[in-house]
Amino acid sequence: MPHDINDLRFFVTITESGSLAEAARRLDVTPSAVSQRLQQLELHLGTQLAHRSTRRFSLTEEGELFHAGAVALLADLGALVDTVRERSGDVAGTLHVCGPLGFGRHYLAGAIADFHTQHPKLMVSLTLSDVVSAAQANRFDLIVHIGSLLDSSMVAYPIAPNSRLVCASPRYLARRTAPREPKELAQHDCIVLRENHEDVTLWRFRKRRTEAAVRVPAILSTNDGEVAREWALEGKGVIVRSEWDVAESLASGRLVRLLPDWRLPDADVVALIASRAGLSARVKLFLSFLQARFKPQPPWRQ
Repeated sequence: MPHDINDLRFFVTITESGSLAEAARRLDVTPSAVSQRLQQLELHLGTQLAHRSTRRFSLTEEGELFHAGAVALLADLGALVDTVRERSGDVAGTLHVCGPLGFGRHYLAGAIADFHTQHPKLMVSLTLSDVVSAAQANRFDLIVHIGSLLDSSMVAYPIAPNSRLVCASPRYLARRTAPREPKELAQHDCIVLRENHEDVTLWRFRKRRTEAAVRVPAILSTNDGEVAREWALEGKGVIVRSEWDVAESLASGRLVRLLPDWRLPDADVVALIASRAGLSARVKLFLSFLQARFKPQPPWRQ
């Protein structure tokens, strides 16, 4: 057995960091100190846990086994501590949350600040990223996600409704006639957002029982939603954006909704959690807080 629980936390940290240099940054020590501690752990266990070089770090078969066991043991320990604290009415520890960049800045950051005010003993770590791999997902207690779900192993809890809307600015519409049917978008200047590994130039519409799919010409593309919206506001072209992001611009008249009788696939806001079983008290509290915050209507529909 390792000397203490800190050995397990150490090994999980360096594994999830992907390199000794990144692990050293997260642990606030030197890379040589990380390497030395890893060597001591391997000597104690009597086996090599990882292959490492200056740029590469990968686990051996024994390292994979040890990492999986360490993650499970730390999760069980965390759940046990949470259960004891919950019985005493105390919620503490660290809550690791991930969310999309734009939505995170506009809505999630403020929600976390208010949640922390209610639970000051709780530490909250927020990571904003529009791309989260399956391996990275394991680092978080809860991931706020918008749009289609790619990882079916995670459980999705509803947070707020969110539609996708086709929009353009009055400046653009002054020089181009607004489309009356989705197929007409093929002749328009379109701005596309690269996200969630979707086919971003294929826009799918539905009107009652009628479906339409159109391949749009992407005159501009970006992986940043705010950039796409700004381009549209400047009159560069037509965009498809989440309701939460364009509601204010639509209300002020800076953007105009196109094809209002046609619907695109919804992109509801959900919370992704690894499993239904064994949710800690802090995760349950934060999930309930988020769900209540966006009811009965989210801010973009008020």
